[in-house]
Amino acid sequence: MSDRVSRATDETSPPAPETVPTPTAVAARHDAAVDGPDDPDGAVVWHREDLRIRDQPAVAAATESADVVVPLFVFDPGFYGDDGLACDARIRFLHECLFDLSDRYDTASGGRGGLTYAHGDPLAVLSAFLDAGWNVVAGRTPTGRYGLRRDEAAAEMGVRFVDGDGLVRGADRTRQNWSDHMEAYLTDDPVEPSLDDTIFAELSTGVTVDGIEATYDTTPTKSKVPDGGTTVAREKLESFVARVGDYPGNISSPLDARDGCSGLSPYLRFGCLSVRQVYRYVREHAPDCRGRDMLESRLLWNRHYNQKLEDWPGWLDTAVNPELKWFNREEYDPELVAAWKAGRTGYPMVDAAMRCLRETGWLNFRMRAMGASAFSHLLQQPWKIGADWYHHHLVDSDVAINYTQWQSQAGLVGKPGIRLYNPRKQVRDQDPDGEWIREWVPELEGLPAEHLPQPERTPQDVQAECGVRIGGPEADYPLPVVEYEAAKERFWRRYEPRQAAAAARLGDEEVARRASLSGGIPRARSIAQEYGDDDPDTQTDLTAF
Repeated sequence: MSDRVSRATDETSPPAPETVPTPTAVAARHDAAVDGPDDPDGAVVWHREDLRIRDQPAVAAATESADVVVPLFVFDPGFYGDDGLACDARIRFLHECLFDLSDRYDTASGGRGGLTYAHGDPLAVLSAFLDAGWNVVAGRTPTGRYGLRRDEAAAEMGVRFVDGDGLVRGADRTRQNWSDHMEAYLTDDPVEPSLDDTIFAELSTGVTVDGIEATYDTTPTKSKVPDGGTTVAREKLESFVARVGDYPGNISSPLDARDGCSGLSPYLRFGCLSVRQVYRYVREHAPDCRGRDMLESRLLWNRHYNQKLEDWPGWLDTAVNPELKWFNREEYDPELVAAWKAGRTGYPMVDAAMRCLRETGWLNFRMRAMGASAFSHLLQQPWKIGADWYHHHLVDSDVAINYTQWQSQAGLVGKPGIRLYNPRKQVRDQDPDGEWIREWVPELEGLPAEHLPQPERTPQDVQAECGVRIGGPEADYPLPVVEYEAAKERFWRRYEPRQAAAAARLGDEEVARRASLSGGIPRARSIAQEYGDDDPDTQTDLTAF
């Protein structure tokens, strides 16, 4: 973990500044170093989830139009505190990304300063800059209802939002040829800022990252969380490309995926690298192999799910198919929810996944899907509770991906093809020796591997011999909170009668627009032939989590 982040401080964070120096006043401080105009144009780059300088549309727009640029990050109190949906580890990761970005700006400015920080209502902060004669520019990004209202208000105030993420917006919004459009964007040249002719300035506001951490007591408790920032992101990208050929064989097993996946997801989530930067680097440096194709396909799916949220912010809180709006709500059981969150369901693979999530802030693709399936299909609990839990704990949580995939996994789209994961089969297929389960469910350490798929069926003499008690008041490990076959049958008994009506609602133009596929997203080479329809890691439509 970065020493810069962990150092102690007594600083406190003041509210948003009431007054801001003019661009002329800021430029005057740099006259000795830069021979600029007498009446310079000033621009503020409002950074949010785009914490980089290269291939960053707001930075490019600001440096093209202004002589003096202030890179700004506003700490929004809504992101912190008990009401926030971000775990301390994700907050710490964000802060490390800010340190790295600030260092990059400091280098670009010739050592004259990095990021400017403010704390408070973003609209109040931006208003202060606008009133002082600054233009404010920000990259447009898909967001939920809170962010949408904030950005609409900011635009009315005069903040300029620029596109640069490849998503289709406004009058051009259409699903026709979306994949062709996106592939053209990903292979196009990145936008580059005019660094040589720009004064980058850091303003003194009294707000620091350390002060924010002290104010909100954001000491992370998770382990094995990577350091944030573009520097580390590029190192991970280069390392992964060197071993991309091994990628297909490492994505399903949670033990293999820990080191076998790219590890880029949190960096993409905070924009330390753009999806286009990763895509182009992979195209230019990775060997032509199935692993490269798989990664490129997943980058396209990243954009697809972000397009879904751009098209309809309701993905975060409302069933995409109105016919299924109330599905599972009447089944809410706080004890079942608590067992799932705590990793005490009696299904070792599910419990290991939930404990790993809480401890590390990460799960591989298949374990996320299995955990969501267990919550939605076996425990039959309301989807948003599970989606919020994932979003809170995942360091890499992208709301566009997390919530759309949760709805898809829960069956709220209304299309056929829901995949129910069998957690017993996942033990046999993905952790046959029980190494991963024993790491996260240590109370099963002594249980022979052949009994890990169904510990409740372990004979009493074997339990006594290995010192692991299953079920009962003094149990080391609980019995399953629901019986798999009975729960599966009950789910289909409840869901199937709704399918016809749900399918009919997909005939509604608006519902169909929300639920539609972008079409033509390529599958990775040879996956269909090698795995067939049994491969849940292949995303072929919205039902494949």
